[in-house]
Amino acid sequence: MVQPPPLAREFPGYLWWLVALYSVASLVHFSHNAEYVALYPNMPGWISRETVYVAWLGVAAVGLASGALWTLGWRRLAACVLALYGALGLDGLAHYTLALCSEHSLAMNLTIWSEALTGLALAGAAFWHARRHH
Repeated sequence: MVQPPPLAREFPGYLWWLVALYSVASLVHFSHNAEYVALYPNMPGWISRETVYVAWLGVAAVGLASGALWTLGWRRLAACVLALYGALGLDGLAHYTLALCSEHSLAMNLTIWSEALTGLALAGAAFWHARRHH
């Protein structure tokens, strides 16, 4: 059985799960948004399929930066950047500044809330980890 590198093993299991859940929820929300951008109520005209995917790459880069910082041994900073990565999931709630929840489809609401709630859980856990362990 292949063992992960020592630095990766030090990364707490609960954070691995939260990173995975949030990353999937974020990708699903951004993909749904990109593919159905014309159906999202009151979206600004400058937002296109491509700009949504570019925005997701920017969010994902924050998560990857956290992993790089962890690998370099900067655990507290990595946990703080990981908390930021999770907090970025709350940005999806901005959809409700453009239109009421009832004006979004069930799929839209599910992807928005899945990303927001898993992001909030990740942000809280990463912040807790940074404060407790460093």
